[in-house]
Amino acid sequence: MITKDEVEHVGWLSRISLSEEEAEKYASELNTVLDYFNQLDEVDTSGVDPTYHVADLMNVFREDERTPSLPQEDVLSNADESKEGYIKGPKIM
Repeated sequence: MITKDEVEHVGWLSRISLSEEEAEKYASELNTVLDYFNQLDEVDTSGVDPTYHVADLMNVFREDERTPSLPQEDVLSNADESKEGYIKGPKIM
């Protein structure tokens, strides 16, 4: 069970000022979430295989093959500005 004092302490650690009403409200809401997790713990999942992703997808990797780069002229044609074969960007400092 999460108390109002614990919510206020977390708020203090997070540098968030909470009113008394907000601390009580958040403590109540967090306890509702914890109650829901307790309900989930009661579900019998002994015959269920563990899953790590909700979609039935596997990682799709491509072969790491070397391919030719785009011609420099094609790349520079997409840049707003270029100078001496390089893309010219804005000054940062």
